[in-house]
Amino acid sequence: MSQPVLTLTEAAAARIKTLLESRGKPTYGIRIGVQTKGCSGLAYVLEFAEEAGAYDEKVEAHGVSVLIDPKAVMFILGSCMDYVEDKMSSGFIFKNPNEKGRCGCGESFRV
Repeated sequence: MSQPVLTLTEAAAARIKTLLESRGKPTYGIRIGVQTKGCSGLAYVLEFAEEAGAYDEKVEAHGVSVLIDPKAVMFILGSCMDYVEDKMSSGFIFKNPNEKGRCGCGESFRV
């Protein structure tokens, strides 16, 4: 059995659903990519997706759709996306088994 590209926690799916509903226009879901950034090399990029691209990987979980940019698949294969809120911050976090290191501020990672 092959490993899923990405899994979502219920908290991440609930936050995505809230973001999509507050957008005020029809949206397919969110798209996750990576870009060169920060002191460790790569950073996750999330954006609204109006429609699925021909080569996007599609993940359906807990009632939401997430697209993975084809250039990002090899960097996030097997990751779990969560959403965390505490007294000082809130945001999506990725538990990525491919990470070999992360910068001190948490903005970027390397594989």
